[in-house]
Amino acid sequence: MPARKKSSSRKKGSTRKKSASTRRKTTSRRKSTTSRKRTGTRKKASSSSRKKSSRKYGRGASRKVGRVMHEMKHGELKSGRSGKKVTSRKQAIAIGLSEARRSGAKVPKRKRS
Repeated sequence: MPARKKSSSRKKGSTRKKSASTRRKTTSRRKSTTSRKRTGTRKKASSSSRKKSSRKYGRGASRKVGRVMHEMKHGELKSGRSGKKVTSRKQAIAIGLSEARRSGAKVPKRKRS
C-alpha cells in the first residue's frame, strides 16, 4: 500500500492576513509618561485663567431650532415678511436661533459684517 500524503487544512496559495487585534499587539508601545522627565520649559496654566468648557447654545435654543426644523420639513415654516415657505436648511436654523434669542435662551450674539 502506498503511503498517504497528509493534506493541510489550508488550500495552496491562500495566505492568511493578521487580524486588526493581532496587528495591534505586535506594535511597539510607548513608555508611560510618568517615567519620562520633562525637558521643555512650558508654563502651567493657572486654574483661574483656564477657560472651562461650557455650552455655546442653551437647551432652550436647541429646542427652538428642533421645532423650526420640524416645521420646515413638513412645509409649515414661513418666512417673516414675505410669508413664503422656507426650503433652505440654513435659513430655518437662522429663524430658530432668532426666535430663541427673542425668548431669552442662551445663544451667542449674531455676527454682523
